[in-house]
Amino acid sequence: MNESEIIPTIAAIAAGFRGDQRAPVIGTPADLGLDYEAVTFSASDGVPLEGWFIPAESDEIVIANHPMGFTRTGLPSHLEPWNSIWAPSDNNIEIPFMPDYKILHDAGYNVLTYDLRNHGLSAAANGGITSSGIFEARDVLGSLTYARTRSDLATMRISLFSRCLGADATFAAAYQEPAAFEGIDSLVAAQPVTTKVIISHTLGLLGIPEGHIADVDRGIQLVTGLGFDQQDPLPWAGAVTVPTFIYQVHDDSLVTPADVQSIFDALPTEDKKLHWIENSQRRWDGYLEFQRNPQPMLDWINQHNR
Repeated sequence: MNESEIIPTIAAIAAGFRGDQRAPVIGTPADLGLDYEAVTFSASDGVPLEGWFIPAESDEIVIANHPMGFTRTGLPSHLEPWNSIWAPSDNNIEIPFMPDYKILHDAGYNVLTYDLRNHGLSAAANGGITSSGIFEARDVLGSLTYARTRSDLATMRISLFSRCLGADATFAAAYQEPAAFEGIDSLVAAQPVTTKVIISHTLGLLGIPEGHIADVDRGIQLVTGLGFDQQDPLPWAGAVTVPTFIYQVHDDSLVTPADVQSIFDALPTEDKKLHWIENSQRRWDGYLEFQRNPQPMLDWINQHNR
């Protein structure tokens, strides 16, 4: 790109952290033959969150959230405007999350899934910004409170299934309120990421010289009030004592293996596992991995039921 193209592209990347174009919630669990209840609960700071509760015949519940820009039903990135946004990284394919919930349900788990703030049908908050987990942590904490205080769920054992932004938000929640994670059986974290790393690789794919990363940092600060240093997930990962299974596309064109490895290494728990997905450079294959190969994640949840 030349400078006349770089400047508006950087502005667009920064603006994405206060996105006006929310992805839609497409369909319901009933489309896959699942009974469900539409639920509303509050984040820890009172923001209303929309979600679904999918019941099963067990005393175990998995609470699931989603990546940045997605919703509880995934992302229609085969359609515009998301197709054009994700085509440079070859991620312009549909990601449906409903099959994930059926797999969990059929394995015997109740499921609570929800839209993070400023996503899907949940309420706007914090000026509409996405904070790489800082404010979204309050949504994770709210989901835990909801599961623990709803009368028919209060005695259930809890596991977490957190993806990308949702994973970073879960780490941040453990950092902000460690006591909330006491008694959590396990965490499955799909593709946690450092914001600076994924933005740096995005610039490379767009043909923007790496030296412009500081311009993006400044642009995001002007949009959100939060720079890359404030959005670093490593300190948050250092607070996670729950048994944690992380999985990631090893050759993901949008990150580096070293970034995910460093997040994994920062986890203080000795009960942890890092699972690499091979033979792909497409990040979206990581979001499809649970549908394609659910057993490693189900085994992790199963073996940590207390």
